[in-house]
Amino acid sequence: MEFSHIPILPEACLGFLEPQRGGTFVDCTLGGGGHAELVLRALSGRGRLIGIDRDSEALRAAAKRLEPFGEHFVPVKGNFFELPHILQTLGIGAADGILADLGVSSYQLDNPERGFSYHQDAPLDMRMDQSASLTAAEVLNTYSERELTRVLREWGEEKWAPRIAKFIVKAREEKPLARTGELVELVRAAIPAAARREGGHPAKRTFQAIRIEVNGELSGLSQAVEQMVGCLNPGGRVAVLTFHSLEDRIVKQTFARLQNPCTCPPDAPVCVCGKKPVVRVLTKKPVTADEDEVERNPRAKSAKLRAAEKLTAD
Repeated sequence: MEFSHIPILPEACLGFLEPQRGGTFVDCTLGGGGHAELVLRALSGRGRLIGIDRDSEALRAAAKRLEPFGEHFVPVKGNFFELPHILQTLGIGAADGILADLGVSSYQLDNPERGFSYHQDAPLDMRMDQSASLTAAEVLNTYSERELTRVLREWGEEKWAPRIAKFIVKAREEKPLARTGELVELVRAAIPAAARREGGHPAKRTFQAIRIEVNGELSGLSQAVEQMVGCLNPGGRVAVLTFHSLEDRIVKQTFARLQNPCTCPPDAPVCVCGKKPVVRVLTKKPVTADEDEVERNPRAKSAKLRAAEKLTAD
């Protein structure tokens, strides 16, 4: 399979980031390089883009796609949760624009061997970074019933979490779970027939929850968004694409807190805490894809884009 990337909400992303200004930009989740290519074109040689990804296959594909931009593109294997360290290592003091697309890439979803999809039977992997040690199989075979219930409830918002966890624990007593197809059948068996007829594929929330746990996608997201803002020059902008309600809620709340960090009581006549706004939120409501884009790229349907501009130096 080839690693491809159709950028979601491309015009909106470029509109918020304004790469035509020139400067240093960061794509925190490079993927196949779709958004990165648009930014580099807009830069027109007046700056550079740092492309970060945990997936070595994504980096190789993006490097090939973006080779024509030469030294203006800098690929980095890493996790954007460590963005300050990555920029420091590159000798970059601050960036002028930062983009994070939190969705799972089409390649990862469509490649059966990666184990992200509930539509194809594959090894229970789900690692974005293939060098990481924790896999979906390990989560499913070693977590306690209580821990599995927590993961399914918190990361998947699955109301049948206790029942699914119980079925998983019972099944692995006979033999360890190894395939995505086994997990799909367990979820089908655990969820009552009437509930299975509602809300799409019955295993969707379970797969989401396990994937998030394996990759640690949400446990440090709020801090990561704060770090993105901290890595911006004054006037620099950050744009974040999310694909489910948990991600969007974290980004929304983090932006709101940075825009209004005051901790004084609501009835206080004046602010005495001294905390000043760090950003100006540019999206009162998230930007979403229109019908034309969803028709061209169905995975844009659940996307939400939020953006903010840094006001002052730290």
